[in-house]
Amino acid sequence: MNALQLRVVGLLSLVVLVSACATHHASPAAVALYAEAARENPIGKPYVIGVADVVRISVWKSEDLSSDASVRPDGTITAPFVGELQAAGRTAAELQQDVAQRVATIVRDAVVTVAVVEVNSYRFSVAGNVERPGLYTSRTYVTVSEALALAGGPNRYGATDEVVVVRTAGGRGVRRIPVNYDDILSGKNPEQDIVLLAGDAVRVP
Repeated sequence: MNALQLRVVGLLSLVVLVSACATHHASPAAVALYAEAARENPIGKPYVIGVADVVRISVWKSEDLSSDASVRPDGTITAPFVGELQAAGRTAAELQQDVAQRVATIVRDAVVTVAVVEVNSYRFSVAGNVERPGLYTSRTYVTVSEALALAGGPNRYGATDEVVVVRTAGGRGVRRIPVNYDDILSGKNPEQDIVLLAGDAVRVP
């Protein structure tokens, strides 16, 4: 092999190496989306009540004021003698403050606690080339890989390196977060195995 051929082979090898590296390194825009998703990760943060969740209001030594209430589609609940309260979009601690203020006008020195006893609002969808596409709910937060496992995993037609999470939560419009499922499984890019938010849609083309 002469010098020219060696140079050509070397250039071709470099192109292949660069292409391989590009395959496993996300674009700056995608990296920014992963960082944003990490900041939005709800694990370890106070749970935000959503529609269809069930909250329990307990007033010590006042059974008449204690009750369980399901959050209605408009985000409100109704508590005995207290009336309508906004629950969706608030934490249990925030709702507890509101209830305590209202109960204080009825019972002096009342001890009020509010807890979420049923999580029904954490819903996400998995669609496209998976074994069981559909709408899923969970009582605990799940990651992209866990959501795909719930859906039976990608089928043989799925482009597993082109999975997309469509996110509308957060009031920042529609965001499309690219996910390489193969890289998650291999451990190359674990940061792409983001925790899903309520309302997220996982798409497998």
